[in-house]
Amino acid sequence: MTAVMLTVNGRTQTVEVEDRRLLADVLRNDFGCYGVHFGCSHGACGCCTVHYDGVPRLSCLAFAAQCDGATITTIEGIGTDGARHALQQAFIDQHGLQCGFCTPGFIMALLPFVERAKEPTEDQIREAMSGNICRCTGYHGIVDAVRAAIRAHAQNGGAS
Repeated sequence: MTAVMLTVNGRTQTVEVEDRRLLADVLRNDFGCYGVHFGCSHGACGCCTVHYDGVPRLSCLAFAAQCDGATITTIEGIGTDGARHALQQAFIDQHGLQCGFCTPGFIMALLPFVERAKEPTEDQIREAMSGNICRCTGYHGIVDAVRAAIRAHAQNGGAS
């Protein structure tokens, strides 16, 4: 067992983990971050994407024991029902989700793109989301949601 200190969505906690325990499992079961989904469990679908020290990372590929001292942000840490992030709201408004299983991973993977892109082409948006898989939407609503979130981000002077 290894003691690991993580700051997850602003809350710091030390947990004892087996060396082979995945970060996704710790986030779900020790921190209650149920928006972190296990889809494929080998890094192909993007459902488990979180921000690790500010960078999108697949939590199903990271051992929790290697994450000591890390700051993790999950979908639960970027907005609330009363104050959604612009990208979360755009997914709702633009019908970028159906079953919702992949949605947290898409949002976490696309946040940095939304915050830096100005007027991306559809191909650039699709490239930005290429590490994530959705079986329901056909991706058109997701592309529209990214465009809407970029517009909202620009209108808010860069704040989401």
